Amino acid sequence: MITSWTEVTDRNPDHSRNYIARWENFEAQGRDIDGEARLVDAMASDGARILDAGSGTGRLAGYLAARNTDLAATGRPRNLQLTGVDLDPVLVNYARGRYPGVDWHVGDLSVDAEVPVGPFDLIVSAGNVLAFIPDPAHRDALGVLKTRLAPGGRLLVGFGLGRGRSRDVFEDDAAAVGLQVTQAYSSWDLRPCEEDAGFLVAVLATTQEAAQ
Repeated sequence: MITSWTEVTDRNPDHSRNYIARWENFEAQGRDIDGEARLVDAMASDGARILDAGSGTGRLAGYLAARNTDLAATGRPRNLQLTGVDLDPVLVNYARGRYPGVDWHVGDLSVDAEVPVGPFDLIVSAGNVLAFIPDPAHRDALGVLKTRLAPGGRLLVGFGLGRGRSRDVFEDDAAAVGLQVTQAYSSWDLRPCEEDAGFLVAVLATTQEAAQ
């Protein structure tokens, strides 16, 4: 049984603020919270259009925006074009106030009209975002994200496999909308994806492009 983010916040109106505080505490403790963002940075070419789909507190796109600024100052600009979208307006408002250099939006990934059009060279959905999207909205969300990919674009996702959706079900939903897993790992630092892995990091492309 998958519990949606909206169900969680409806039960506890303070959940979003508590979630923000949790990540601020991790940061204050010096914990590494940028593993996903470093992988995205490595995958993206200069000038890439990137969508942070389910952006939460904005830490991923915010990291990339800071990299844009830092590298521009050295004369080696990255020029990543960054967009973030999340269902939770509390989190989006926080991200908008903390991380400049990103085009922030409130929107449901499963609703076509609420997701920025793009197209995007790279879409990333980290932080267990897909694990909070119940069926059949999960398949709808993958379908929407597929339509936002530029030719040759890739979708990068990461979520826990013990949260109500198996890898097989995920791949079935992806295939149903014309996406195919081209690479799979068990962590954001690209450890091999064993049969009993509890976490999936996957790179997807359109079925047509994956076959080329």
